[in-house]
Amino acid sequence: MKPVFAFADELGPAKVIHVHNPAVGLQGVLVVDNVATGPSIGGLRMAPDATTEECARLARAMTLKNAAAGLPHGGGKSVIWGDPKMSRGEKERLVRAFACALRGVDDYIFGPDMGTDETCMAWVRDEIGRSVGLPREVGGIPLDAIGATGWGIRHAAEVALRYCDFALKGARVAVQGFGAVGQHAARFLAAEGAVLVAAADSGGTLVAAAGLDIEALARLKAAGQSVCAHPQGDKRPREAVIEVECDIWIPAARPDVIHEGNVDRLRTRLILEGANIPITAQAEQRLHDKGVLCVPDFIANAGGVICAATEYRGAGETEALAIIEDKLRSNTAAVLERAARDAMPPRAAAMALAVERVQGAMQLRRWSLYR
Repeated sequence: MKPVFAFADELGPAKVIHVHNPAVGLQGVLVVDNVATGPSIGGLRMAPDATTEECARLARAMTLKNAAAGLPHGGGKSVIWGDPKMSRGEKERLVRAFACALRGVDDYIFGPDMGTDETCMAWVRDEIGRSVGLPREVGGIPLDAIGATGWGIRHAAEVALRYCDFALKGARVAVQGFGAVGQHAARFLAAEGAVLVAAADSGGTLVAAAGLDIEALARLKAAGQSVCAHPQGDKRPREAVIEVECDIWIPAARPDVIHEGNVDRLRTRLILEGANIPITAQAEQRLHDKGVLCVPDFIANAGGVICAATEYRGAGETEALAIIEDKLRSNTAAVLERAARDAMPPRAAAMALAVERVQGAMQLRRWSLYR
């Protein structure tokens, strides 16, 4: 039978659900990719320009991420089409309506993502009782507030540096996308002696060879301003972060920011993929051929979903952070050891690890894609 979607294969997606509620101006989509290992966990993204195919690619990334992390969850992703900077009231109406429309899809658990946060997850929980990344006030672990993904990136970095010729202390770091993931990754790496030399957001790129004040930049972002509002540093266009000379480059924003057209502008030695699918396959292969080590997204940025899964089972923050540290270190080591042993790119090693786990789970289910 010919697949209905170009992105369909033997792993999924299990279901694609489009949601349209003209009464509140809601348009969205949910992709549940694979639930052989358990109900899917994946973020709710709000963006005006996302596509169904992008949502499906992100859902697949979650399948691989959850499998690689050894979590009892499959992968899913959802998108509401809209401006994430809309008023709180309008966002609340859309998120609540979207959650209600998906009330019966009990093999998908909502989490925060670009354009949504723990408050949005509280709205989802209030409507359907099925979300993670909740505020502390309702017993959750706010993933963005504690920096769960950034905490994992820090530990992935320490393991990856065993395969590099420089140390973390004094390493120059550039962050593309200075949001929750990028800020915390920079903060945790700086605590180990690294230096943030460039930070970029939608307003531009700020560069300072001697190092940027991470806390000052975080305060600007909390106030709704760009990093380029900081009085110090060299202000450059948003895309200029790609060509800043550094040791560690962290993409922490949208998909496909590095592609064949700009990959050769990168001047770094190690890439830790804080965003999901931030580099195209062709560009990642090019980086590997040039000797740049790339720790794939579903390995490096798994801290957030690991935290979400532990929260879902009633764990607290201290336990969640310890589990993230353990899993990120062991999984990064397993992938990079396999890549070195078999002379393959890290993504190929990570894919092999994750797909083996998913396929093993599928063989144990009556219906391979469904619970």
